[in-house]
Amino acid sequence: MAEQSCMYLIHSYSDAFSAKEQRVATYISLHPAEAVHPSIDELASLIGVSVSTLLRFVKKLGYGSYQEFRIALATETLKPESRYYEIEVDESEDPVGISCRAARAALDMTEKLVDRECLKKVSDAACKAACVCIFGLGGSGLVARDALHKLIRSGLRCQSAEDFHLQLMMASQTGRQDLAILISHTGANKDSLAIAEVLRRNACPLAVITTYPRSPLARMADYLLVAGAPGSSVISEAFSARIAHLAIIDSLYIEVMGRLKNEGIRNVEKMRTAIAGRRI
Repeated sequence: MAEQSCMYLIHSYSDAFSAKEQRVATYISLHPAEAVHPSIDELASLIGVSVSTLLRFVKKLGYGSYQEFRIALATETLKPESRYYEIEVDESEDPVGISCRAARAALDMTEKLVDRECLKKVSDAACKAACVCIFGLGGSGLVARDALHKLIRSGLRCQSAEDFHLQLMMASQTGRQDLAILISHTGANKDSLAIAEVLRRNACPLAVITTYPRSPLARMADYLLVAGAPGSSVISEAFSARIAHLAIIDSLYIEVMGRLKNEGIRNVEKMRTAIAGRRI
């Protein structure tokens, strides 16, 4: 759609809104910056309307999707620096201080949010699985690669792929004897959901690592591990969310090694021996 003021559109369409859509318009008009960060489920719950009402509202304004609406709203209401980073930035603060502060906040939140019992169940499922299949796209693909790098040293049979089509192919070959780990910051990526659908058709147990516990992907999970991120916004690059997801992967690796005990230690030593031969 043509670039127009999001707030102006909300005001100009006022007479066309239903009573419930008017409730959405009123909330966003009063709290524009606060309306940027929540997922569609969270904002609908906060306002007291259904997700379908919120979708009708953004479509009526001319936006193709809720995410497109969020970006337009953020561009208009957030400070420029808040569009590429997740926290309020003090102009006198150096980049190292900013990034470390955001990372600490994300890790503190994640420590409180992660379900320890669920982590143990994922670890147990991974140790018993014929194959641990690890999925992630975009920035989450980097976390998926780290998960492969961590878990493969434990001796577990693991596989991953970078290309989306290869990930779909990999998912198509899974079964109830395997475990899938799917990482997605928003939990609302269409491609991630497509992978999850294939896994579900194959009855493959699914562990999801995400920042949004009420996202569509989170609702498809057999095991849900939730990370924290300050201000988690689709406008930012979600740098601190990535760090939080990496921390969950590290926690899973530690849990797996604790279950494997001596077998895991022997496998790590075999890995170290193989790599040592390549060092000068």
